[in-house]
Formats: sequence, structure tokens, C-alpha cells
Amino acid sequence: MEVTRLFDLLDRFQGDRELQVALSGRSGGQWVTYSSSEYKKIADDFSCGLLRMGFRKGDRVAVVTNSRPEWNFIDMGMMQVGVIGVPVYTTISHDEYVYILNHAAPHMVVVSDKIQYNRLKPILDKVDSLKEIYSFNEIPGIHNWKEIVELGASCDEETRAELARLKASITPDDICALIYTSGTTGLNKGVMLSHANILSNVIDTAVRTDIEYGCKALSILPICHIFERMMNYHFQYNGVSIYYVENMGTILPNIQEIKPDVFNAVPRILERIYWGIVSARKDLPLFSRWLFDRALAFAQRYDPERRYGCIDRMRYRFYARKVYSRWRESLGGNLSMIICGGAPLNEQMARVFAAMGLDMIEGYGLTETSPVIAVGCVKNQRMVRIGTVGKVLPSLEVKLLDDGEILCKGPSVMKGYYKNEAMTAEAIDADGFFHTGDIGRFDADGYLTVTDRKKELFKLSNGKYVAPQVLENKLRASFYIDQAMVVGENEKFAAVIISPDFRRLYEWCAQAHIPYETNEDLLAQPSVLALYQHEINDVNKTLGVTEQIKRFRLVSDEWSSMSGELSPTLKLRRKAIAAKYHAMIEEFYEKKGKGGHK
Repeated sequence: MEVTRLFDLLDRFQGDRELQVALSGRSGGQWVTYSSSEYKKIADDFSCGLLRMGFRKGDRVAVVTNSRPEWNFIDMGMMQVGVIGVPVYTTISHDEYVYILNHAAPHMVVVSDKIQYNRLKPILDKVDSLKEIYSFNEIPGIHNWKEIVELGASCDEETRAELARLKASITPDDICALIYTSGTTGLNKGVMLSHANILSNVIDTAVRTDIEYGCKALSILPICHIFERMMNYHFQYNGVSIYYVENMGTILPNIQEIKPDVFNAVPRILERIYWGIVSARKDLPLFSRWLFDRALAFAQRYDPERRYGCIDRMRYRFYARKVYSRWRESLGGNLSMIICGGAPLNEQMARVFAAMGLDMIEGYGLTETSPVIAVGCVKNQRMVRIGTVGKVLPSLEVKLLDDGEILCKGPSVMKGYYKNEAMTAEAIDADGFFHTGDIGRFDADGYLTVTDRKKELFKLSNGKYVAPQVLENKLRASFYIDQAMVVGENEKFAAVIISPDFRRLYEWCAQAHIPYETNEDLLAQPSVLALYQHEINDVNKTLGVTEQIKRFRLVSDEWSSMSGELSPTLKLRRKAIAAKYHAMIEEFYEKKGKGGHK
């Protein structure tokens, strides 16, 4: 059937094509599943419940929850009556909640559980538009979302007929989502996306990935992340069963239990999976460790585009049988594809996943482009090139300005920023091109590589430019670095602030018999400083002289979105970090000593 609005997906897999498992999530210690017909019925009842409550087209509902099947029920239920969903991350700050909820002015908020309700409770009185708050989990004294479903299930034929009329009146160009960007450089902006915006992306990317009906997908990222949300529809478009992880701490157990065929990830998640595979080496016997090291070294150089000679083909087949197959088994055994977005993935890690026999698909885009602009294609291996984000989607037109900024025009470009015509006009020029703010380049075959954010590039005092994301990506490939931020604008050299991966650093210290009492004490140890200097030296070998990192500091803080150093999509909030460590940054350029810690 033709799909022109997102809720048309509900009718795509009914009757003979029904999915027995359309959605699934953990509840009460077990997986609770919903068929495609159950999915449709609950969404329809939710729609009718909203109508009986007085909701009308254009009203807004904020959804502040974790990813779970229920998210889909209310999402589709809202869209069918023209109610605009406002997804909000569960990890943002108090001030961000106040700003977003007042700016979007929702009539109702849906939260996931008591923890989230308690976080929002202090600010609810500061949002004049709010009339109702509902929860997915049972909370004493708080309305439960099932009350709306039950209200709709008991409605009369007149309400059902009104729902049918409303659905028929909704056009592909109607706004269906108001998504607030993560705000790495300032106040969040409300991005208005239509059914047509997101569906164009769903259909274009579905051709590139070619995921088969009946496959299993594990949903790891928050659905309020536009990448995961679009792919959530993408999976539904292709008839894929979607299983939602319990939380970020259960990713590997859920992978091993569900044995998915595909999942989406941001680089930070893949980095953790990669280092989980590598860390298993220490428990192997001597010969197995030797074999592991040889196989890993081969995998780190593996190129799926290269035509290997006879000896290398034999070597690869041997490693695949003896080593890579075990790595795949640790990821459930059925995994065939990983789709990565949100930031550049370290090439060495991408090659390891590819050597395991996985289709490593990298893509690029923004919330404002619904989100994908370019992505690889597994139907034709010549369209997957490690180190790039693939080729531009067929419905889009992309060009580069003289400074390398990527401009995009096409059906997935947003309708604009909510309540901000001036900023919309600044972002989308008179010719309809959206200015991404990202710097990129095309190779001779049309593959796009994104190098950095235009506003994040900085110039040293010698006039040379530094792309901090490139350096940070290389640094995070270290076993001992969790996060890093490169600084040095208008200074003589680049320096870096490093938040260590303390779990792995503790293991290293235990093996080296290094005593310490606190993290601060640990980071002052000369041998620890020497370890990190060695990691930086390895990165510097891959850089030009002017890009090399001359000084570093280790900090005892573990950066997160909750503590403010990272956005909800795990990107660095550079202004916040620079403000927090202002004295440290000043010290980089006032003292002669190298290394150090806080």
C-alpha cells in the first residue's frame, strides 16, 4: 500500500502480512510483544481517547520517556488526530526542561516512570500551558496512559467516524513532530518536521539498507534522537520486529538474548562494544592471545573494497573461522548489519566490525534534514567505503561552499524553526538550501566525508586550522580515554583535556601494582601520566606538525549529559566544558610543563 503519512505504516502489515512481533519491550523480567494488528488497535484507541479528551489538530503533547513499545502507540495515536508530539530527552537539565516546555507549550506531558516524574515535578507549575500529566508506569496519584486507551476503546461510532475524517484530512505536509535540538552551542531550537520530511528519508534509506521482512532489530538509542526515530519508522516500513533495550547498561545482555540482525548506534556505543571485545583477550591462554593479536591487527587494516591476494584471503578465512566468528557470537550470532550515525566512527574500529563480516553502514545528517543526507548502501558494496558517510540520497541535492560547508536541498529539509522565522531564514537560503554548518568533501567517486563542524574549527596563532573532532575521534580510540576535548584557538599549539576511562585505568593500575587512594591521587601518578603521554604520542604520529597535541590534562570527572559536559546525543558541549575548566585551559598556555592532571 502507498504510504504518504507516517501513520499509514499501521496499515502496511495487516492481514496476510501481519507481523506477529511488531514491537517488544522488557516488563516484569520478560519480553512483552505486540503484533502489528495489536499495535494498530492500541494506537487507534489512543487516538479516540485524545478526541474524547478534547484534543484537536495542532495541539502539542510532550513525551519525556525512555524508548519502549508504548512510545509508538502514543506517537501514532497523536499523529492520526493531528496532535504534534514533542519528544524530550530524559537526561537534560532543569533549565532546559523549563525552556522547552514553555517554548513548545504542550497541553499534556507523558513521562516514563516515577523517577522521571519526580525530575519534572518541580517545574510543572512553571509551564502555564500544561493541563495533564500521564505516565507509562503506574504511579500513585498520577494518571496512567492506559486510561486514555480505555477511554478510546469505549467510544461510540461517532468518535470513530470523527477519527476517520481527521485522518483523511491530514496531509503529508502537515507538521507531525517538534524536535528540539540538543543545544551544544546555545538554546535548543524547535525543529518542525512534517510527515513528508521524515517519510522521504524512510523510503530513501530503506532502499540503501534493504533490510528484509521478519528480521529483528534491537533499538538502543533514545527514540527522541531523530536518527533512531527515523530508523524506528524505517524498520516498520520494512516489516522488521523491533525490540527495545531496557537501558544503556543492558545492551550486551539484550543483544545476546534477542540475537538481532541489525541495530543502530552512535560511535560511542560501538567504541564500548569494540573495547569489550578487545578486553576479552586478557582471559585467554598464551597461544590464543597470540592468535587474537594477529587477527586483531589484520582486522584493523581490513578493507572490504580491496581485492586481496591468495595468501591474505587464506589468512582472512582462517581468522574468520577461529577468531572473528567468536566475536560475532558475542553479539548474538545473527548480527549482519550495524548502522552508525551521529558522529564520525573511528576507521580502525569500523574495519574490525567489517572484518567480522558485518555490513558497516555509516550515515550523516542533522535533525533539520530528518536526518539522513548521505549513507552507504549494502545492496552494492561499491557504495560502502570506510572513512566516508556514503553517497547523498537520491532525492537530495548537496553542494559545498568554497570553505567546504555542506548545503542540502530536498524533501527531507525541515519546515523551519518553531517561533523563529529569523533563524529559519538564516539556516535556509533563498534557493532552498539548508546550511548544515558542517565541513565536508567529496572524493572522486562521490563519497562524502564530514570532517568537522564549521563553528568548531579553530585557528592557531600561526594561522593554521585545527579540526578538533578529527583529533578527538582518534584519541577516543584509546583503550584508556573515555572523552577528550581539544583546545587552542588563537594559541601557539593544540592541547587536550581528557576524561579517562576509569574502569580500564583501574584494571591497568591493578596489573601494574600502582597504589592510589582517590581518582585525583591516581591521575597524579607519574606512570599514569606516562601512559597517557604514550597514547597521545601514538595519535601525534598520524598528524601534521601543526596539528599535534603538545600538552594535556587528565580530569577526575566522568563526563555525561546529566553532569552537563555532553549533550543527550553524547556530543561535547564545548562551551560548558571550556567554562568548567577555564583555569586549566589558561594554564596550558601560561606554563611550560607538559602533561598533568586535575
